[in-house]
Amino acid sequence: MKVRLKIWRQENAKAKGAFVTYDFEEVSTEMSFLEMLDALNQKLIKKGDSPIAFDSDCREGICGSCGLYINGRPNGPEKGISTCQLSMRAFKDGDTIYVEPWRAKPFPVIKDLIVDRSAFDKILHACGFISVNTGSAPDGNSILVPKEYSDLAFDSSVCIGCGACVAACKNASAMLFVSAKVSHLALLPQGRPEARERVKNMVMEMDRLGFGNCTNTGACEAECPKEINLTNIARLNREYFTAKIL
Repeated sequence: MKVRLKIWRQENAKAKGAFVTYDFEEVSTEMSFLEMLDALNQKLIKKGDSPIAFDSDCREGICGSCGLYINGRPNGPEKGISTCQLSMRAFKDGDTIYVEPWRAKPFPVIKDLIVDRSAFDKILHACGFISVNTGSAPDGNSILVPKEYSDLAFDSSVCIGCGACVAACKNASAMLFVSAKVSHLALLPQGRPEARERVKNMVMEMDRLGFGNCTNTGACEAECPKEINLTNIARLNREYFTAKIL
């Protein structure tokens, strides 16, 4: 099938970017979105043009590095997937597809569709460690955890740090990401000793980096490829207020 691609091209964070139009007629519905970009880049290289820079690694929906803003939505029109899992079957012959990088001040453009998401790494560094004895693995039942809490902790831990929540939020808030990281430790006994300092440090670092405030529109949950629940933000607020008071 044939598609018209309007792709954001930008040399670096300080350069002025713009959409560039590419008509691509050799698109198979069996391609993933990233495979389609690979094929387009091969075509551009053969013509002597500069290939489109975009990020990817695992291409299995695990690492989160491939995030793109596609037709006004993080990761495109399908729900609960990352960009690398998006199939060209989601589009029709003759469609015009707009492709942009994440738009957020803490995610400056490196080149074209690649943004610097090291701000998330800095928030995780502020998280610190948990106090557990090292050595041989403990018995699986030595620390009892209610199933409800273990399930909630696991659901939070699947966050891949892709940044779709930030891209979807009108305020560029990182609250869903931070709340997922806070929740999966706060819900488990191993994470309780440092819980108060952890949440204060992570929120402080998030604010320092320039992420916006949460206004509970729910766009982050709607666009999260791992469907992290919005209730994590409520848990983050409870943990933070408790840490500030006590």
